Amino acid sequence: MDYLKETQMLDYSNIKIQELINGRNWMNLAEIDRVKAIYDYVKDEILFGYNISDSISASEVLNDGIGQCNTKATLFMALLRGCSIPCRIHAFTIDKKLQKGAMSGITYLLAPKNILHSWVEVYCNETWYELEGLILDRDYLKGLKEMFPSQQEEFIGFGVAVNDFSHLQVEFNRCNTYIQSKGINQDLGVYDDPDSMLSNHQQKISKFKEMLFINIGRKAMNRNVKGVRSKLWK
Repeated sequence: MDYLKETQMLDYSNIKIQELINGRNWMNLAEIDRVKAIYDYVKDEILFGYNISDSISASEVLNDGIGQCNTKATLFMALLRGCSIPCRIHAFTIDKKLQKGAMSGITYLLAPKNILHSWVEVYCNETWYELEGLILDRDYLKGLKEMFPSQQEEFIGFGVAVNDFSHLQVEFNRCNTYIQSKGINQDLGVYDDPDSMLSNHQQKISKFKEMLFINIGRKAMNRNVKGVRSKLWK
């Protein structure tokens, strides 16, 4: 097990990633504060959105400025390891119904029922923390709550799967965080890095559907997400 190793996807020596780490002075923080600062950055400054592929590198996610569960996990891990924080990735599948709303129309119909999902596990203060809650940014969640003001308990859809929508467990304060965990339907195990995870597990989708997603579906999904954030979704 090597929880600090650089990989092709976790390319933390990339100049843009190093500039970010140095510019934020994360290495000058205590370990727990370093994890929180990096977590908050990936959660709220890398907006929820759909990249071209799960397999893009951390520097590409940073350049996109958006991410979903798997791609945000890649960037989060690269920043953590670049700041000497050990971490690993835990793979699952989730039911696609939690994506309904963010994913709509033909894109939703063609999507596989079970979608590859992951969260990052971070070792800090002799504890492993499960940090899934960084997937959705603050403004997206604010827009979603304004769309569903009376929703208090279970909520599934728009990238959320929780038991208590009124009290989301998404802020890191020496605790686990979750936002989609209620939608998990299969545990695929723990991996040292996303490269290893994706060499064992891929989204189960045909090449034709993959091209539709890249060229049409992904753009529609990102429009839906922006609509939630700006409260214009219909």
